[in-house]
Amino acid sequence: MGVDLDGLKAAVTAHGRVTRVVIAAIRGSSPREAGAAMLVWRTGDGFAQSGTIGGGALEYEAAQKAVVQDRASVLSTHALGPDLGQCCGGSVTLLSEVYQANDLERLDTEVIARPAGQDSPMPLTVRRLLTRQRNQGQRPAPQLIDGWMIEARHRPEHPLWIWGAGHVGRALVDVLAPLPDHDITWVDTARNRFPEHISDTITPLWAENPSLLVAHAPSTARHLVLTYSHELDLALCHALLKHDFAFAGLIGSATKWARFRSRLAALGHAPARIDRITCPIGDPALGKHPQAIAVGVTAQLLALDARGSAEQELRKDRHA
Repeated sequence: MGVDLDGLKAAVTAHGRVTRVVIAAIRGSSPREAGAAMLVWRTGDGFAQSGTIGGGALEYEAAQKAVVQDRASVLSTHALGPDLGQCCGGSVTLLSEVYQANDLERLDTEVIARPAGQDSPMPLTVRRLLTRQRNQGQRPAPQLIDGWMIEARHRPEHPLWIWGAGHVGRALVDVLAPLPDHDITWVDTARNRFPEHISDTITPLWAENPSLLVAHAPSTARHLVLTYSHELDLALCHALLKHDFAFAGLIGSATKWARFRSRLAALGHAPARIDRITCPIGDPALGKHPQAIAVGVTAQLLALDARGSAEQELRKDRHA
């Protein structure tokens, strides 16, 4: 994760005074990981929030305290079992910070380091970590070090292009849009094929020939091809195989994919290259309802993320 600065700015603009509550550190079992955060603001008769730190009782108690917090920054530790009657058995340290419009400029950096709970000079350990991360071009994990909280500014890690704004495309956007690590571009042949309201976090594009847009996608992008037309699906697969991508998935049956393989081969693509496209996508055992397909595809993408994270950690261990 990291600090969703755009989301925080939007919340402050809409509500004025907003408290951001982030899990700064954990010991033992915890409902969420370090870096998980929520925004809380007062309403007429209570409070409202976006995001979650999990834990039910932990979250509710933290939100109640956040809206009446009179200090700019509060650091607190909660034993989940004894204090809150939860079964996790660990403890969670929370950092609650109050933000108003004039507080946001100081956050406009790629790595946000600040004292947690009380003012103190930046310790040498933090200076060294920031220098090391800057020199290596890496984004630090959210962490609490010697009384200072360190978080990178959140940037979606995975460009995701969804080709098609029909029932399945809309279901996919509904499921995927709240997840923080996908930067979604949504493509179809006309503006009126999209819903009237689209989240500000999604970039809609339309063109008579969407396959011409493939060249504008980064080579690290993931693609989900699910248009209303088999001919358009084929043109997109052809364009993707001439371009490059991190993942490409095509909606369809085994019969459709067999025909596509033959037609793509006739267009000059080698079998090994064609094999890079995944078809069908999702989990066919879940059924053909658009939301069921969306759940299966989302699980498939999350599995890719988990596998990539595990491989990254393995590489770090080898070079340690």
